[in-house]
Amino acid sequence: MNNELYEKGLKVRREVLGAEYVDKSIANATDFNRIVQDISTTSCWGLCWANDDLTRRERSLVNLAMIGVLNRQHELALHVKGALRNGLKESEIRGALTHVAIYGGIPAGIDSFRIASQAIKEYHEEEAAQDKK
Repeated sequence: MNNELYEKGLKVRREVLGAEYVDKSIANATDFNRIVQDISTTSCWGLCWANDDLTRRERSLVNLAMIGVLNRQHELALHVKGALRNGLKESEIRGALTHVAIYGGIPAGIDSFRIASQAIKEYHEEEAAQDKK
């Protein structure tokens, strides 16, 4: 494993997905599945997200569309919250998911909007709880 890419990836992953979520994912890794945490942190976050080719906002839009079309509900919820952390407006998320519905199919679009609506609600609740601390 490339430690430099891992550390860069870990930093970006925590910033986008939230440190609590990422730290819990890594802490809960087992001998069996730890490799996927390492691959994700190094390749996805260190190699892809940490480069300067796209802004984080642009990456979030791309991710929402791809994950929505793939109908990966857990990942979509996670990345909707990350997109909000990266400065996307709810209208921009709606725009990306409209593309999912048109180009990826209505069922994927309906699921994506359902998941995103819940994730947006949770994000705002989490932010309000943080503000109270």
